[in-house]
Amino acid sequence: MPSQQLDHLDASDKATTTVSGRTPAVVRLLVLATFVVILNETILINAIPPLMTALDITEQTAQWLSTAFLLTMAAVIPITGWFLQRVSTRSAYTTAMGLFLLGTALAAVAPSFEVLLGARVVQASGTAVMMPLLMTTLMQVVPESDRGRVMGNVTLAISVAPAMGPAVSGAILHFGSWRLLFVVVFPIAALIAWQGLKHLKNVGESKFSTIDWLSVVTAAAGFAGLVYGLSRFEGGDVRVAAAIVATGLLTIAVFVLRQLSLQKRGVPLLDLRTLRHRTYTVALIMMATAFMSMFGSMVLLPLYLQNVRGLSVLETGLLVMPGGLAMGLLGPTVGRLFDRFGGRVLVIPGAIGITLALAGFTQITMTMPYWQILGLHVLLMLSLAASFTPVFTLGLGAVPPPLYSHASSILGTLQQVFGAIGTALVITVMSARAETLKVSGATEALANLGGMRLAFIIGAGLSLIVIVTALLLPARAESTGEFTGAGH
Repeated sequence: MPSQQLDHLDASDKATTTVSGRTPAVVRLLVLATFVVILNETILINAIPPLMTALDITEQTAQWLSTAFLLTMAAVIPITGWFLQRVSTRSAYTTAMGLFLLGTALAAVAPSFEVLLGARVVQASGTAVMMPLLMTTLMQVVPESDRGRVMGNVTLAISVAPAMGPAVSGAILHFGSWRLLFVVVFPIAALIAWQGLKHLKNVGESKFSTIDWLSVVTAAAGFAGLVYGLSRFEGGDVRVAAAIVATGLLTIAVFVLRQLSLQKRGVPLLDLRTLRHRTYTVALIMMATAFMSMFGSMVLLPLYLQNVRGLSVLETGLLVMPGGLAMGLLGPTVGRLFDRFGGRVLVIPGAIGITLALAGFTQITMTMPYWQILGLHVLLMLSLAASFTPVFTLGLGAVPPPLYSHASSILGTLQQVFGAIGTALVITVMSARAETLKVSGATEALANLGGMRLAFIIGAGLSLIVIVTALLLPARAESTGEFTGAGH
């Protein structure tokens, strides 16, 4: 949050805060809305096989329904800090839920893949506004003494939502086509939107500010080019793919240079001075890598269970549901342990657990017992839960209060980008390896299995970065200001 708004918070605290020990109703409402919209990040992962049949598309094409959602969020989140300064809380909420409902309705009746992809972009635009709105409102209405507890529950809810997406979609797809996913979500989101407008009050003050559109364009084009280039490596088109990746990286470099220039005038879209704080940078690397591994595995597992093992979408959803539920149930325990012992006792075992789970998935076969698959998935989800909230809190607690909004925006942006990179990477590796094995004479099932195993091997290798960064994190947040918890 900019320093001007921080000054305003002190003046408005008495009017907006509530009794210590209780979570304000407005925050609970926004958490529910955020959970529903973020659930849609991954709700189509389990629907990829039926979508491939219904729309006559390949796996590489279908995965863009998830990747485009993530990339849209990555492009829009940096703009939301500016947007939330200009409009009231209710206007921002109306915009977020309005866009999400419009995208959901359009997706339900989409006649083609192109229309469905556009609907997902509209959905994601609303989701991207909701996340910072929740964080900003929380910081303004929750007493300082309760921010750590409430933020821990909020960040875990945001993590659990994408983890539950495949399980929820598996259950819904048992009763109908992929369109039913959006038909079911729409009335729930509409009811939440109506309740929100009924009870939500404006918090803080809106003010005029400018935005640097060159930064917006270069960020969106750079990250999108990078992920799209990765997806093009499949099929042997290496030169074209490498050129797209290089162009994406060059555009990101232009974005970075633009931010460094704008910092001198005090008006960057994302203030990169947050990276001068070692703990924040380490936390950023760990969160980005963990999200890449998480989204990659969440794409691979349904494909393995349905295409290789022949499970239905309902059976697939039921198999991955315990992991998502375990992740959510661990939330209060993670918060208590973090408050009492600090972050290292949670983050280091969590990082090791992530690597062990992904290493276990490299051993998948045509006959691996389902209880082993279930156990590995639960281990992965519990390990991610043990890592996310402490790392988020330690990272943001390491930067000064005036940089909270920038640090949170960078973290949120990179989470989405690296989730998209993870999705594109595993699909590309899996497809390329499967094609090679088919050429050498392997059956389609064995070729797909070989491709999935190689993708899991790469994921397990990347997760070693999570362990290294976990060892570099401190036990407690560095003291940089009045509030050192996970704030926006």
